[in-house]
Formats: sequence, structure tokens, C-alpha cells
Amino acid sequence: MSTLTYPEVGATRLGPLPEGYNHLHHRAAVGRGRAQFEAAGAAVTEWRMHRAAGAGVKSSASRADPQAAVEVSAGVGRIRVRALCEIVWTAYENDRIGFAYGTRARHPERGEESFVVELADDGTVWFTVTAFSRPACWYARLAGPLVPLAQHWYARRLGKVLRRIVSAA
Repeated sequence: MSTLTYPEVGATRLGPLPEGYNHLHHRAAVGRGRAQFEAAGAAVTEWRMHRAAGAGVKSSASRADPQAAVEVSAGVGRIRVRALCEIVWTAYENDRIGFAYGTRARHPERGEESFVVELADDGTVWFTVTAFSRPACWYARLAGPLVPLAQHWYARRLGKVLRRIVSAA
């Protein structure tokens, strides 16, 4: 049974992003060609990108699959923020691989975030993070404008980490 905390499920796939949330859109070139596209898609959907960026990831599935439960954590030692999510959509297509997860109860935010790799006609491999969110707990509200700044920083970090993973493939 899903315990998603927002009604606009799937908006990161279909758009437009709903009003009343902070929006995030970050796009970065991470490689070239089919082999690097496939390496990037696997790194994204098998949690390697998040882990290489320093996030803790626990999932009920070895790769992104609809309705899989995911716990993403960040912090140092025992001081960690845990974010409970559920995969709400996946894309395993010829030129597009990725997924989105939505927030569940006890997540500090309310909303959805997608991570997608695309192979363009010119061979460029693009990585895109799209999200909408708003605070759901007291400490996220207290952090105010720092939360969207941290989210943008993390999206840029994911792009850099994915570029490094792909170049080593």
C-alpha cells in the first residue's frame, strides 16, 4: 500500500510541475555514445550514482522498479537525515533510462524527484534531475531557503559524479 505524501504523482514525468512547490531542473552532459548512455542508465537505476555522491541508499529492489521502497540518507556518522521514498515511475527505453521517487510519511519534504539519462540524436548523453518539493517537517521549514540551495547543489554533484562513473566505463 502506497503512503505517498502528495497528490501530484507522476508530474516529473508528464509535467507540468505543480504550483505551490519549489521546482528544480538541472541538466548536464555526462558522456557520448550508446555505451556511455547504457553505463549512465545502469549507474542511475542501480543506485550507484547516489552512493558515489555520498548518499546512503537502502532499497527493496536492486534497481529502480515501480513501488519499490527506497530510503536515502545523508549526513555524518550517526547524524543522518533519512528520507523515505517510493519509486513512482521508471523508464527503460531505447534512448531514455531513469526513474522518479515520491516522498512517503516521515520524509522531511513532500514531493517528487526524477533522475533521467537520455541519448540525444547527436550522441550526447544527458542527465536531468527534475523535482518539486516543499517542507513537510519542522526542521525542513526552519532551514527555509537553504533546502532548495542544497537540492541544487546535490543535483549538480550527481551530474559530476555520473560523468566520472561514465568516463571510467
